[in-house]
Amino acid sequence: MRALRILLTVAVLLGGLFVIADRLAVGFAEDEVADRLRTSEDLPTTPDVSIDGFPFLTQLAAGQLDDVKVGIKDYDAPTGTSGQNIRIDNLNAQMRDVEFTGDYSSATAATATGSATITYAELLKAAKSTQPGPVTVVPGVTAKVVGLSDGGDGKIKVAVEATVLGKELPRPVSVLSTVTVAGDTVKVKAESLPNLGIALADGRMRAVTDFEQRIDGLPGGIELDSVEAAKAGVDITVKGSNVSLAG
Repeated sequence: MRALRILLTVAVLLGGLFVIADRLAVGFAEDEVADRLRTSEDLPTTPDVSIDGFPFLTQLAAGQLDDVKVGIKDYDAPTGTSGQNIRIDNLNAQMRDVEFTGDYSSATAATATGSATITYAELLKAAKSTQPGPVTVVPGVTAKVVGLSDGGDGKIKVAVEATVLGKELPRPVSVLSTVTVAGDTVKVKAESLPNLGIALADGRMRAVTDFEQRIDGLPGGIELDSVEAAKAGVDITVKGSNVSLAG
């Protein structure tokens, strides 16, 4: 019995040491992947990286991680226009079946899914960049987008400031718009035209209310999947295959 107790004690101690070693190793790996990702994506801050699954050491030996989560608080994504980026908040991605080299210089996920948010303030920049000044809708009538906000039921409320026959309307008029994604582009389209008290040309008015924003530089090669208007901004989902975490 005494020998059995000794064996059990040794087994418990070895198991505890293995768990400690495993957790130390995974912490080191998370830090290395985070540093590599920061460098490869030229991020202003180090992202959060979490490697799930236990034990880690067996995954390490196999050269493949089951599940890696990455969180990037702020990401400036290129828009396809020289010198112009759009800020994406709280980009969180889950990577599956991540193959990596021993020094973590290269890591590629078989699949990835995630979510993020584009604030209305950031999306408004897209609207203003396509119309730097008021647009002449019909002779004597000009209009421009001055605000975006949550319209409820997955819609965006677009506020339009207008001047009619030389007089600025006392307050902006609003229209509800749908938001969709096509490829790498977020598109906002008004469901109906604003009432300015005068007959309007549909095409010219939509040059004010409708706009789009291209996002073509998400990290690791992930791509836009879907978009939905929410309280704080437009919530986006992303997906990808053969996504690079480093290298």
